Amino acid sequence: MSIVLDEPAKATAAASSSWPFSISIVMPAYNEAQGIARTVAELRRRLPEAEVLVVDDCSGDTTAVAAETAGARVVRHPYNKGNGASVKTGIRNARGDVVLIMDADGQMDPAYIPDLLSLLVQGYDLSVGARAPESQASWLRRWGNAMLNRLGSYLVEQEVYDLTSGYRAFRRPVMLEFIHLLPNTYSWPTTSTLAFAKGGYSVGFVPVSARRRAAGKSGQKLLRNGVRFGLIILRIVTLFSPLRVFFPLFLLLELLALIAYLWSIARGEPILHLPPSTVMFFLGGIIIFLFGLISEQIAALRFKVPNG
Repeated sequence: MSIVLDEPAKATAAASSSWPFSISIVMPAYNEAQGIARTVAELRRRLPEAEVLVVDDCSGDTTAVAAETAGARVVRHPYNKGNGASVKTGIRNARGDVVLIMDADGQMDPAYIPDLLSLLVQGYDLSVGARAPESQASWLRRWGNAMLNRLGSYLVEQEVYDLTSGYRAFRRPVMLEFIHLLPNTYSWPTTSTLAFAKGGYSVGFVPVSARRRAAGKSGQKLLRNGVRFGLIILRIVTLFSPLRVFFPLFLLLELLALIAYLWSIARGEPILHLPPSTVMFFLGGIIIFLFGLISEQIAALRFKVPNG
């Protein structure tokens, strides 16, 4: 069940806190040499017991050197793979029981880390930093994310407050179950949130506010990634709950078949005459429904625990 805390704790004593699990902070980075050292240093100060792991996605600047000098462990890609691929590399290489994902550009305020980790202490498997609407870069992005949140809430049948936020903490063994589903692009938060929810794991949300980008320029393309987000949502639903997509399509086609039949009767056709459009819509709906049933059975196998 998803929750939202009323007020973030913003604990200032994070550096002295001890958590009942080991923590790895993973930061994907691409050409972030201007600000990454400051971000790493702040994380080291606030959470000295945590591993800070920077995944350098084959940057063309001194990102790796700056991060390593500031005290981070650096894993470097031999060529540019994408933000999602960097996250997956970080998860695979992390040494902690819990992984916390942060951007290297300084927009994610580390003051919220205690709130995210506290949900995991309470038994949650994934905690997501839900950004306030005013934290979004533009009204168009705010509107797009709001629509995605509503669609995501329908698909997973529980409230989703921020489907695309990359500021999150999770239990590493659980994420490893779904890591092969994550895309190599910015759409990985969408995929992971839906995967956790449909997998029956506990997902919680913490309200956060984003800071101004420390340096550099965002690599996101709003329109292109918006289309990708929609495609990723549909792909995940067909993997985890296909009937949430197939059944409404089945009902729509059967309704069109009925309308076509009634229209033919109104035009004076014999009652036993079935117009081609009615047959087409009716059979199409049946085929889609059967595909949905088969896909639902295949999806159920994904969550069966092997004996022993």
